[in-house]
Amino acid sequence: MTHFYEHLGKVFYSIAAIDKTVRTEEIEKLKQIIRTEWLPLENSFNEFGDDTAYQIEIVFDWLVENEWVFDQVIPDFKIFRAEHQHLFTPEINTLILKTANAIASSFSGKNKSEHVLISQLSVILFQ
Repeated sequence: MTHFYEHLGKVFYSIAAIDKTVRTEEIEKLKQIIRTEWLPLENSFNEFGDDTAYQIEIVFDWLVENEWVFDQVIPDFKIFRAEHQHLFTPEINTLILKTANAIASSFSGKNKSEHVLISQLSVILFQ
């Protein structure tokens, strides 16, 4: 599950950073959704006893701090999805899109780049 959540952290970072600026509102929205939606979803824990879903936030924060280039995120996520189809239930796919849309809408609505990225994500999830 750690790798799954790491990929999601990268995907959600890409949504937030597509316009070249990760805003506080986007970060706060992600953290809220992690607490309310992702943490209750399943019960896996890392070696430190923390809920593995926090990996989304950890990866996202690291990427923000390091101004990471995200060109390869969607292609990598597509490969990961193909290799781990059992993780992508309809409920999970819906939650991934809900989270991506919430991040994109958290600051003055979605822009064209965010729409395109979310459309690509939707195609990957529901292919």
